[in-house]
Amino acid sequence: MTSEIAFEANIDGLIGPTHSYAGLSPGNLASAGHKGQVSNPRAAVLEGLTKMRRLADLGVPQFVLPPQVRPDLAFLRVVGFEGSDADVLQNAWKTAPALAAAACSASAMWAANAATVTPSADSADGRVHFTPANLVTHLHRSLEGGQSTWSLRRLFADPAHFAVHEPLPAQPHFADEGAANHVRLCAEHGAPGVNLFVYGRSAWETWPGQFPARQTLEAFEAIARRHAAGGAVFARQGQGAIDGGAFHNDVVCVGTRTCLFHHQGAFADTQAVYADIRAAAAGQFEPVFVSVSESDLPLADAIQSYLFNSQLLVLPGEDRLVLLAPIEAKENPRAYAVAQALVASNGPIGRVDYVDVRQSMHNGGGPACLRLRVVLTPAELAATHAAQRLTPALHTQLEDWAKAHYRDRLAVEDLADPYLITEVQTALGALREILDLGDKFYNFQ
Repeated sequence: MTSEIAFEANIDGLIGPTHSYAGLSPGNLASAGHKGQVSNPRAAVLEGLTKMRRLADLGVPQFVLPPQVRPDLAFLRVVGFEGSDADVLQNAWKTAPALAAAACSASAMWAANAATVTPSADSADGRVHFTPANLVTHLHRSLEGGQSTWSLRRLFADPAHFAVHEPLPAQPHFADEGAANHVRLCAEHGAPGVNLFVYGRSAWETWPGQFPARQTLEAFEAIARRHAAGGAVFARQGQGAIDGGAFHNDVVCVGTRTCLFHHQGAFADTQAVYADIRAAAAGQFEPVFVSVSESDLPLADAIQSYLFNSQLLVLPGEDRLVLLAPIEAKENPRAYAVAQALVASNGPIGRVDYVDVRQSMHNGGGPACLRLRVVLTPAELAATHAAQRLTPALHTQLEDWAKAHYRDRLAVEDLADPYLITEVQTALGALREILDLGDKFYNFQ
């Protein structure tokens, strides 16, 4: 069967002005380890933009997902704080600092959690389907679903090509963390593929380990039904991986085209996962499994280095895949040795490049966390909101915008500064014009 030409586009979250280290995510070792440290929002957003520009220059369609409004004053008002915006923020920090910290989190920067995506080649109606994640396991992330839905509907507005659904019901049975737990394999991006949905628990069981198992099987089953997604395979994440700090599957696994690259401990039953993928891929392609053993790369090193939280790329002119890894993977001797061995093995991964996203990494978000992958045909690509596609001119404009509006130092206690509200609203108001988001995009307008 001849497949339609398609591209894998990247939609990266633009890191918000309140990027900070409040340590809000149990099970995320980097977040816990950097709790209370001073962040640099300006450096963070510039690091993200540099990564985006690098991929755009390599020929990857690259889009920008705007930050969400933080502090989320609407949330704080819902939970009982009253008065002026300044009163709401300051009183929340005085009497309920955990709620205030959640309202200020810039975690929507990690676009891999924005939604689960089914490309048109895999959907019954021939459209690209999105289900924004409800992220109900953690309070600060549960605030994102509504704005993520609105943002995706702005970028993918054409109903002839795209369907952006509502998030699943916001309760624990349908706990959904988005594409961070989803891998798509295929012969070519435009051909039907295998959709690997990795879950941490069933809705009918309690968390079996010390850290939250954030994704339920039932959530992914619902998404597969809603999207009418072909080639669905459901796999349980390894409990040891979750307990070791792999709060999402993309901390220990990444895949594209025919290649699934993962740590030995990524799945509860690796051989069963392989068999299910082969069965789903039968007649279409032969999967290639690249597993890294615990002896070659202990789980602790895999999580410290985030080797698997890399972008696995199909690039023009490259015969083999390119792995874009965080610089921490180069600095970790074991991870670097694995990366070198991958290239030398003459397997599917032909090159490993490195990128500096340290500000994001300190909160547990590597290159793969920062992006949402969406397979698009040329017609679908043309139907996207063009003002959000990164060009050299837009990159320069966004760099200038960030330098003008972002602080270069932000301690957790600075989040209580009422002037931050004005700073953020001014910055996002300017961004609204740059990205042509429309007058009603942000709720402070």
